[in-house]
Amino acid sequence: MIQLTLIEEEREVLFDILENDIAELRMEISDTHRKEYREMLKHRESLMKSIQQKLQQTEVEPAAA
Repeated sequence: MIQLTLIEEEREVLFDILENDIAELRMEISDTHRKEYREMLKHRESLMKSIQQKLQQTEVEPAAA
């Protein structure tokens, strides 16, 4: 298990990056004709959504003063 400590602003940026990448991935999935590649992309999308859920559930460290 990896533990990562983020301040709120970092968590928000990471969440937004994932949000944008998931949207792009969905377009790539719909444009892909090879079944194996599409399945790999869907798996990647699932992992990215899982990370987003964990980010939403995670307590945030207060920013250092």
